[in-house]
Amino acid sequence: MILRKSRLPPGWYPRDPEAIAAFLARRDDPGAGSESPGPVLAAAAPHAGWYYSGAIAARACRCLASRPGAVVAVVGGHLPPGIPPLFALEDAVETPLGPLEIDAPLRDALFDALGGAPDRSGDNTVEVLLPMVKYFFPQAKLLWLRLPAEEASFKAGKALARTAASLGREILVLGSTDLTHYGVTYGFTPRGNGEKALDWVRNVNDRRFIAAVEAGDPAAVLARAEGERSACSAGAILGVMGYAAERREGAAGAGGELIAYGTSADAARGEGEKPPDSFVGYGAFRWTR
Repeated sequence: MILRKSRLPPGWYPRDPEAIAAFLARRDDPGAGSESPGPVLAAAAPHAGWYYSGAIAARACRCLASRPGAVVAVVGGHLPPGIPPLFALEDAVETPLGPLEIDAPLRDALFDALGGAPDRSGDNTVEVLLPMVKYFFPQAKLLWLRLPAEEASFKAGKALARTAASLGREILVLGSTDLTHYGVTYGFTPRGNGEKALDWVRNVNDRRFIAAVEAGDPAAVLARAEGERSACSAGAILGVMGYAAERREGAAGAGGELIAYGTSADAARGEGEKPPDSFVGYGAFRWTR
């Protein structure tokens, strides 16, 4: 068996199984999925280090109800237009909780349908979510996919739904994106710094991207992410939207629902402290039938 080793350095997520269980147990929210108006088709989570966005990412994972024999398709990004969809071609992926086996027939069929390429990078958009996937869905197989920030990724999500159906696969889809990267670290300071900047990110820039996702508008999602720098992995969101639209057969469009929101500033500063010079927005979304 060819095992894809963890590539992120220590600090992104706990490496001890007991620490992972303790982290997720402290953030247990039994009602997180019960408020859903229908079966959850897909979700999206942030992909920063768990200290900053782990609680929000866990909310997204938890809303996907585990089903026997399901495959979890984790759709990452960080790819510019013109890059082909990237797949992990190994047999399994390493996590601290044990390996996640990759569904090779599903991967290979989608690889051929999309004209994919091997993912050889150490990108975080998929890996940082895998310990949660293994924790919440211990018997599931995995599909590792990264999509570029272009409209074709919406069609790729539709192809994922059709390919899974043709193989009789029950799949859970988990997209991966962070929102606005603001501050001197990211070279993006249109509102200066301090509380004014944080308020603008929360209530204007991130809010406009969230509204595009909720409206199910792929063109607006791409325009907001690229033109307003309000998301770093628009391809992942477009893929999830396309998958949901195909599963809904057009009846409810591609719109998702925001179920949790925060920023790294919320985790990084103490009570009464000013916001840090640089921070990132995070959102968890779900798509129901």
